Amino acid sequence: MIAIGQYNDLRISGKTEKGLILTDGDKEALLNYTEVPANFEIGDIINVFVYIHKDGSLVATTRRPLACVGDFAYLSVVDEAGDGVFMDLGIGKDVYVPQREQKRPMFKGDKHVVYVYLDESNDRMLASSRLTNFVEEEDIDLEEGDEVSLLIVDRSDLGFNAIIDNRYIGLLYANELFDELQPGEVRKGWIKKIRVEGKIDLSLQPMGYSHILDSKDIIYKELKESGGIIHLGDKSSPDDIYHRFKISKNAFKKTIGALYKERLITISDHEIKIAVDDTAE
Repeated sequence: MIAIGQYNDLRISGKTEKGLILTDGDKEALLNYTEVPANFEIGDIINVFVYIHKDGSLVATTRRPLACVGDFAYLSVVDEAGDGVFMDLGIGKDVYVPQREQKRPMFKGDKHVVYVYLDESNDRMLASSRLTNFVEEEDIDLEEGDEVSLLIVDRSDLGFNAIIDNRYIGLLYANELFDELQPGEVRKGWIKKIRVEGKIDLSLQPMGYSHILDSKDIIYKELKESGGIIHLGDKSSPDDIYHRFKISKNAFKKTIGALYKERLITISDHEIKIAVDDTAE
C-alpha cells in the first residue's frame, strides 16, 4: 500500500503525456517527466515521496521534502489562508496548518517547529505547532545519560523546550546553558533526568564519569600545547570555561580535580599548571 507523506519504492508500470505511472501493485502515482531519472526502463523500481494533489490524485516526486508524515520539523510560513497557513515543504508542495492547530497565531514569513501528520478524513498532509499532542509520554525508551538528537523548539520560563529523537519532548534549563540557542537548531544532547511524571530534563553535555575521562584528555593535551599553563581555575567564570572547553564549570572542576588527584597538575583560583615538566615529547 502506498504510504502518503512517506518515501515509497514503486515500480514504473507505464507512461503518459505528463509523466511516468508508478505503482505498488494496487494504487498508482504520477511522476512528472521533469523528475524522471535518466535511462529508466518499464519495470524499474524507484524511490519517491508521495502526496495527494489538490485534485485527489497521487503525485510522486524524487525531491526530498523537509519533513515526512511523523516528523517534527522547523518550517517557514509561505502563505496565509482565511482559516490557516501554508508552510514550505521544499518540494513545491506546501503543508497546511489549520488555525486550530496553531499554538500561537502564524503569519507569512514566520518559522515554527511543527509536527506533520495525515488528516484522518482524507489522508491529506497537515501540520500542527501543538507539539505536546504528538510526542510520546508513556513507556519512554530512554535512560539517564543517553546521547540523543535535539531539535530546539522555543524558549520557556525555565529554558528551552526541545524535541528528543523525533519522539519525546524535554527541557534544557536556562541556568545550565552557555550557548545562545535558536529555534530550529539541531543539537547533540544527553538525558539528564527522567522524572516520575514523565518529564525529561536535558543537558548539552555528557553525563557521568566517562565525560570526565574525555575532558581529562582534552584539557591535559591543551595544557601541553599551551606551554604547561592555562589561565582558568577554580574561580574562573562559567562563560570563560565554556568558551575554551565547551563544558560547564562543574564538569571543569571535576575534571581538573581528577587531574590533580593524579598529581598531573596544580590548581589555583585562576590557572592550572602541569605539575611535572613533561610538555616536551
